[in-house]
Amino acid sequence: MNRKEARTILENWTKTESLLRHARSVELVMEAYGEHFGEDAEQWAITGMLHDADYEAFPEEHPHKIVALLREKGEDTMAHAIAAHYTKWGVSYETLLDKALLACDELTGFIIACCQVRPQGIDRLTPKSVKKKLKQKSFAAKVERDEIETGVKLLGVELDDHIQFIINVFEKNKVELGIG
Repeated sequence: MNRKEARTILENWTKTESLLRHARSVELVMEAYGEHFGEDAEQWAITGMLHDADYEAFPEEHPHKIVALLREKGEDTMAHAIAAHYTKWGVSYETLLDKALLACDELTGFIIACCQVRPQGIDRLTPKSVKKKLKQKSFAAKVERDEIETGVKLLGVELDDHIQFIINVFEKNKVELGIG
C-alpha cells in the first residue's frame, strides 16, 4: 500500500479536522521513528496515518474495520500494529512497529494539546513542561497517561527523550500542524 491509497482510505472515513490532524501528526512521528530505527519508514508512516482511520465512521467497530481492510490487502504487519495500539484490547506487542505506535499515539495528541494552550505553540516547548502537564489530570483529561507509560516502557526509550523526539518532528512541521 502506498500513501496515496492510504490517504484515500483515511479521507473516506474521516472528516473532522482534529482527527485528520491527529492522523497526520502520528504519521509524521512514526515515519521519523521508522527512519531512526532503520525500519521501513513508509510502512511506519502509513501505519501511523491509518491507526484511527475507522474511528469516526465506525466508532463501535474501531479498529476492526481498518484492521480487516489492511489484512484483505495483505498488510498484516500494519494491521497487527493497529490492532495493538491500545493495551486494553489485549493484543500482543510483537514488533518494534507495534510498540512504537502505542508509544506515539496518545503522546502525540497530548503534545499537540500542550501546543494549543501556549501562545508560542511548539516554540521552546520542553519535555519538562510536557511532563508537568502530564501530571495535571484535568489537562487533556481524555489522554490515558497509563497508555503513554506502557508504550514508552515497551519501546525501551526514556520519556524525556521520547517527548523531545516528538517535539523535534513537530517543530519541522509546525506550520502544517497549526502549532507554530
